[in-house]
Amino acid sequence: MVVKKEHFPEKPIETITPRFIQTVCARLANNTQVRRILPDKGRVHIDRQLPFLLVYRRPPNRHDPGTESLVKGQASYLVASGNRRLRPSLSELIRNIVETLSPEFGAFLVLELWAGQDVASDEQADDRVANPGFRIIIPREGGPTRTIETLGKSLRSLRIRKMQSEVEIVSSRKIGPVGLPPLLSAAELRSLGCHLMGLEVRPIYRSATNGQVFPLVRRALVHELTQSLLVTFFQFARTQTTRNPPHYHVMGRRAVVKAVWDVDRRLAEISNAFDFLLQVTPVNSDTAYATFKRKHFESPPVFHYRPQPADPSQLKRKLWNIPIERIEDPTLAQLFREKRDELDKQLTMLLHIESSEFVHGGLQLFGKVDKNLMQLAEELIRRIPPRSREESRRVYLGAKAFSSRVENEFRYYSQTHPQLKATVQIRDDMYSGLMVSRSDLLIGKNLKVPASRVEALIQHEVGTHVLTYFNGRAQPFRLLYSGLAGYEEMQEGIAVLAEYLVGGLSPPRLRTLAARVIAVQRLIEGATFIDTFRHLNEVCRFTQSAAFTISMRIYRGGGFPKDAIYLRGLVRLLDYLKQKRPLEPLFVGKIALEHIPIIRELQLRKVLTPPLLRPRYMDMPNTVENLKQLNRGLSVLDLIKGEEN
Repeated sequence: MVVKKEHFPEKPIETITPRFIQTVCARLANNTQVRRILPDKGRVHIDRQLPFLLVYRRPPNRHDPGTESLVKGQASYLVASGNRRLRPSLSELIRNIVETLSPEFGAFLVLELWAGQDVASDEQADDRVANPGFRIIIPREGGPTRTIETLGKSLRSLRIRKMQSEVEIVSSRKIGPVGLPPLLSAAELRSLGCHLMGLEVRPIYRSATNGQVFPLVRRALVHELTQSLLVTFFQFARTQTTRNPPHYHVMGRRAVVKAVWDVDRRLAEISNAFDFLLQVTPVNSDTAYATFKRKHFESPPVFHYRPQPADPSQLKRKLWNIPIERIEDPTLAQLFREKRDELDKQLTMLLHIESSEFVHGGLQLFGKVDKNLMQLAEELIRRIPPRSREESRRVYLGAKAFSSRVENEFRYYSQTHPQLKATVQIRDDMYSGLMVSRSDLLIGKNLKVPASRVEALIQHEVGTHVLTYFNGRAQPFRLLYSGLAGYEEMQEGIAVLAEYLVGGLSPPRLRTLAARVIAVQRLIEGATFIDTFRHLNEVCRFTQSAAFTISMRIYRGGGFPKDAIYLRGLVRLLDYLKQKRPLEPLFVGKIALEHIPIIRELQLRKVLTPPLLRPRYMDMPNTVENLKQLNRGLSVLDLIKGEEN
């Protein structure tokens, strides 16, 4: 991966000189990134030695809003002015680029993209978006057949706002936009071993009336078209060159430029400016329970929260000033936009803590409880008895003893990676809970852990939450340790699975996770804290203390539906493993299940590296056999059958 933060020259060049061309080609010959300004706000970006170049020339006599962005997602592209005075030197630059790279691959492809005619007003009434449309222009004497077929097939499957694309393949003696000559002559193409193709794009991303760009349509088209072109370049490489890339993502961008680092840094700074979970967790849960009990559980408890270290309104202002639109790579831009939206929701919730608006933000972040999840929760409550052998043994570790065991776990990882620094803190403001804050494990002063659950909790908190934090820190993007949008569900799913893999996912633990789902559903339906507490205590038969703790977690801040994700994450993870998919990619950082294809893409592009740390439990004797069982398709209910028998 190229991590050099390269800056453009301070003054744009006025012409493409022989010396400029020589410099570009010398860098390409050394397989070094090229990112240079061209005259009239043009640009050449070539990530590394690649067998293709995507070209866009701005029309010299008219505006062409939105089209330039269609090419910038590729690892090798050139944007230039179509001005007559630049045509000879531009052709010379392209010819030298091809001459440098074609011998490396045995063939080369130049694909020029341009906008077709604007959609007529009667076809785009009221500026409604028309169907995406493409014309593939190929030489009359033919071209790389399988590459052309791949491009046509990929574009036909492209959908924008659920509208099917229209694709036409046209052979022509002239390949290029109307009014502009071909980039290279037929004789030059033959001598260079180069293929030239054209792609005319219907400009559905702008208004035919006034040229105003529709940003969301353009964004969708950029994303879909970038993937289609990657598949096409991959097919060309496999069938026309001496290379045999393993996957089409290998053809994607590797170099990460200054705009990406800047956005990543600024998002991480805002994310690190507050600890969302800590801010919405009461500091007086122990005294609140004592008061609640003294009043015979008839008066709702009053919770107090930590002072906020930053003004959410100011952070929101900074958040929306981050120029994500400057990022050319559509995959990275998508990840950053998702994180920005999530941070915005979290900050809005902090502005409305202890108000009715708080719970609405929580539902946007964590979702509702669907019918299947609710049925599973109710079935777990029904099948698992309220008291168990685990509880009857009454052998517990207190906060200090548990802290010592956690420190031993930290030492295990620091033996191979001494640079990893993590701490354990026993806190007076947490009563009896556990919480990971970045690399630190926070322990409530009155914590009591059943001896049979100690290893499970360590692997939940350290083997998952702390470990993925450090794995994320080892990646080039800070977003991987602060967490991609929606990562919590899969994090908790992995953490609960870790409990199972080390033999510590007890029936009472599953029963508690089920009760959290039921409590979230009651919150959504409008039940009060006291209503839910009584339901858990009298109907589900939890102790008063346990019913209070579950209710507190769900009603904190004004209503916090996060706790349904533990059971839902476990269900989704078991479905994932049933497909015989590997667990290891989930340890790369704090990611959601939906991000696995994107993470795989970035790894193939060598933007991301494999996980630095492997959970200790993955090397335990029973883990391999347990994973084999899960690959055969166990459900959550299957996990408790052994206890029932």
